[in-house]
Amino acid sequence: MNVPEHLQYTKTHEWLRLDGADATVGITDHAQEELTDIVYVEVPKPGAALTAGQVAAVVESVKAASDIYAPIGGTVVQGNPALEADPGLVNRDPYGEGWLFKLKIEAGEQIETLMEAAQYREFISGSGNIEV
Repeated sequence: MNVPEHLQYTKTHEWLRLDGADATVGITDHAQEELTDIVYVEVPKPGAALTAGQVAAVVESVKAASDIYAPIGGTVVQGNPALEADPGLVNRDPYGEGWLFKLKIEAGEQIETLMEAAQYREFISGSGNIEV
């Protein structure tokens, strides 16, 4: 299972990559594997204000539709425009071209509440169910 060290993770299988005051968000390799073939992605609109744990996006696969939650609070800067034409990017490259949205992080957001890679690996190894 691919769990990059430089990212942070949630129990609902989102990842977050920090870049200064901005963050890029997507779903993990584990999540995309459980969902199987992703056929549609609805990303949040720029300017949308999100709080940690709020539904931010929807991913539909051949199996089910799943809510994607904001790992931290912030304002949406951009949704991934490539996913409209090719939602399968989430399956092929979940940590790269398959990112979902970018946030401007709100001051005081608790990044340390997210899991590091080792913690997430341990979490998914003991979890039979996916919470996306």
